[in-house]
Amino acid sequence: MMLKKFIKILFVSTILAFLTPTGIQAQTSSKGPVYVDLTTAAERSVNAVVYIKTEFMQKNSAWDEFFGGTIWEHFFGSRPSTYPVQAAGSGVIVTSDGYIVTNNHVVEDAVKVTVTLNDKREYEGTIVGTDPKTDLAVLKINAEGLSYLEFDNSDEVRIGEWVLAVGNPMNLTSTVTAGIISAKARQLALSGRSQTEESYLQTDAAVNSGNSGGALVNASGRLVGINTAIASGNGYYTGYSFAIPSNIVKKIYLDIKEYGQVQQAYIGVSIAELNASLAKEYDLEDVRGVYVAEVDDEGAAAQSGLQAGDVITHIGGTPVNSLAEVRGVLKTKSPGDVVNVSIVRNKEKFNKLVTLLNNKGTKELFEKNPR
Repeated sequence: MMLKKFIKILFVSTILAFLTPTGIQAQTSSKGPVYVDLTTAAERSVNAVVYIKTEFMQKNSAWDEFFGGTIWEHFFGSRPSTYPVQAAGSGVIVTSDGYIVTNNHVVEDAVKVTVTLNDKREYEGTIVGTDPKTDLAVLKINAEGLSYLEFDNSDEVRIGEWVLAVGNPMNLTSTVTAGIISAKARQLALSGRSQTEESYLQTDAAVNSGNSGGALVNASGRLVGINTAIASGNGYYTGYSFAIPSNIVKKIYLDIKEYGQVQQAYIGVSIAELNASLAKEYDLEDVRGVYVAEVDDEGAAAQSGLQAGDVITHIGGTPVNSLAEVRGVLKTKSPGDVVNVSIVRNKEKFNKLVTLLNNKGTKELFEKNPR
């Protein structure tokens, strides 16, 4: 009798397992498995992610790139001809009236931009502004009532949290892939360049060519990042993808929309990342925070009393333990913003209110095209 009862319970449990709503098992709690349903997030996202086709003019001779146009004209009497080349990527609609965020490298040097919505409608896109340093660009199409994604707070994204990458990889429109946040505040060296200034979110959601500029969304269908790069030796996804955090994206988007350029804030220090040996050398109690190696005499930090030898542990309430994390915080700030900087000096803790400055050492905001 007991054996029959056990078999019956097992059979019922098996049926219930098959009847469990479709989702991804995120974790197991004391109350049992917890499932994350990503279908709603996907439905919200696909209509807000667009396909971007660009056209730019490519010189047909490597000689011109090597020697430069002036030397070419001197020896050959005319400039080499050019021909149109097409490229493609993705973008994210962030307002109902057609503002779109994408990567700068998707539209850089483009002479024509065509934006295709998920419902196949096509629009000519206008480049509102770009920021090559963050590899972000803002486009505008003349349309109303569009589906769009809302920005979420990327500082609150947790490692292990489920996310979706939405874009148009390899000419496949409206593709959704799932993964988790693998790491935060990553620094990268891309396309032969030195370390970038960005603080990337790392995810294992599959991202391939054409995904650039697409959305990274959380389980609520809110934007937490713009997909930008993959770590791969062959140009195809191999397990590591990177996205610009939404807090940085939102700041850059609003700056370009309002001022035509990015309002970058500076704190005015040179820092070193702490490790066990450096902490021992400077007689520090732990390795949390970043070490202030130098202070710009005319910079924001000096004006607020920070000194070389201080250890910065928090900026604006956000813990900072690396150069990437410091840059990530500052990318979301503007000149004139006042931030609370937590420091350790001679094993004592202090808080300093620092008024951030621009690269000219003032609190003024710059405007490319004054109104």
